[in-house]
Amino acid sequence: MSLLVRVSYLLPHRFLSRLALYAARWRFRPWKNLMIGFIAKRFGVDWAEAEISDIERFEHFNAFFTRALKAGVRPHGKAAVLMPADGRVSQAGPVAAGRIMQAKGRDYSLAELLADVDFANQFEGGVFATIYLSPKDYHRAHMPAAGVLVETRHVPGRLFSVSPSAVNTVPSLFARNERLVCRFDTEFGPMGRGHGRRVAGVGRVVGLGRR
Repeated sequence: MSLLVRVSYLLPHRFLSRLALYAARWRFRPWKNLMIGFIAKRFGVDWAEAEISDIERFEHFNAFFTRALKAGVRPHGKAAVLMPADGRVSQAGPVAAGRIMQAKGRDYSLAELLADVDFANQFEGGVFATIYLSPKDYHRAHMPAAGVLVETRHVPGRLFSVSPSAVNTVPSLFARNERLVCRFDTEFGPMGRGHGRRVAGVGRVVGLGRR
């Protein structure tokens, strides 16, 4: 376990989260322009895809982070299932014995993630995918398939970073972090989605479904 991850156990997560939220929504123009410009250059934001490409037009940094894309830049054709977020698949596979993969050599309980044993049992033999959102991605979640939202549930927890080093070392990280669990009904069966809180420009979305 890296020193940074060890230190993260001791950090005042909620205080730092509130501070980050305040900074992300601060409307002081020089500050938000500096932050947007730094992130865009450091991580290679593709402005050609963004509906707004002039950093002056963003109200604050958070507005940039949740920016909309131009119509048509994510054509979906006839795909039956779409990506639930505009990021990279970090893990995907079957749900087996009530557990899903967090990282190589490390798995965790689906029931703990969803905070509902009965709901978790519906996905036995189904599939999951975990999507990593980097600072260059726009932070919005999508419906991967047509369906009806049945329930949303806030699950309190810690606010560990979801950086690769933390995911590889902190046991059951996603099931320990604060999250919003969404339950859907679709034509192919139940579907679930867990949204983790985003800290320092990164986030994860875990999606589940029946085959």
